[in-house]
Amino acid sequence: MVHKHDISIWVLFFFSIFFMGCKENQSTDTSQPEASKSSIVYAQGFTLKKLEDYTILEVTQPWVGANTHYRYALVPKEKLAAMTFPKGEFDAIVGTPVEKIVVTSTTHIAAIEALGELNSLVGFPDTDYISSPNARKLVDEDQIKDLGMNETINTEMVLLLHPDLIIGFSINEDNNSYDIIKRAGMPVISTGDWVEQTPLGKAEWIKFFAPFFQKEAEADSIFKKIETDYLEAKELAQKASKKPTVITGGLYKDVWYVAGGESWMAQFLEDANSDYLWADTPETGSIGLSLESVLEKGQQADFWFNPSAEISYTALENVNPHHRQFVAFTNKKIYSNAMEKGAKGGLIFYEQAPQRPDIVLKDLISILHPELLPNHQLRFIKPLK
Repeated sequence: MVHKHDISIWVLFFFSIFFMGCKENQSTDTSQPEASKSSIVYAQGFTLKKLEDYTILEVTQPWVGANTHYRYALVPKEKLAAMTFPKGEFDAIVGTPVEKIVVTSTTHIAAIEALGELNSLVGFPDTDYISSPNARKLVDEDQIKDLGMNETINTEMVLLLHPDLIIGFSINEDNNSYDIIKRAGMPVISTGDWVEQTPLGKAEWIKFFAPFFQKEAEADSIFKKIETDYLEAKELAQKASKKPTVITGGLYKDVWYVAGGESWMAQFLEDANSDYLWADTPETGSIGLSLESVLEKGQQADFWFNPSAEISYTALENVNPHHRQFVAFTNKKIYSNAMEKGAKGGLIFYEQAPQRPDIVLKDLISILHPELLPNHQLRFIKPLK
């Protein structure tokens, strides 16, 4: 996602002093002209408002069901010393552009790499999850330090690295490691890209990372190209003469988990012009079902996507011989997002696909309607062996 280390008094004291310039001061007037409207179109979990002297970043969905949100001020470093804010107005104040950063999800790495800022990454919890060849090279060169596990991140190592900020990933607001880092004066920025349920919503989080590097224009350009390509592919899919039926997921122990009808994957399948058999369900995550109920509803489905971790028909049959009863098994129409792995076994799909939904959609269209994209080379979703 290592044991916790006690943090020595001198380390805490030193870094409390070192990062004092990034902390909130008690107050003078910071009135600004009216903020420009947030440029975020698809993402539901954050907003950006650019003022004359700084940018306000608000994270409104840091985790599923969150009742709290976070507010941050991103201030150009040359203006930071002269800026003061009322105590409590912001959860963190960050000087930009940042030069050293710690992130906690591989999806963050994909966005940072797209912005050309991979060299700023100095730490990550459990680097074996990283699949990007460029990032793995930095891990091998010891430029990206392994910080243990996300839930028990090595706080002493983080303090010694003294990054400009930490991009945090949480499933709730209880994270003692982040509390320790905050008390040392380092900004911890909560993110919620994983909560987004639409393909373009996830991809738009590149705009979340851009202001930290003062690369808003680059992010806008990158996302605009992805958006255009995605919408063009979606329009192309509507030209298909048939709408094949689809099932998803597979068995974990005795439960078959299918994608909910309001989930990220269900949106892809709809935009690829398929008939997803659980499209009318309200769940945004997965739905746990019995093998019998999936057989009853999906035995005749034309295609089957993402059958758990199995990457071959033999492995799928060995897990449960009843898999052979599905028409998609018989016709060899099963495709998986687990076929491509990084050097240490991390799944490339989960790291890079959220940043490139246009390619995911083209993969699906190429599989479901091969006549529409005859020259497309599958990248994220590939046939079982």
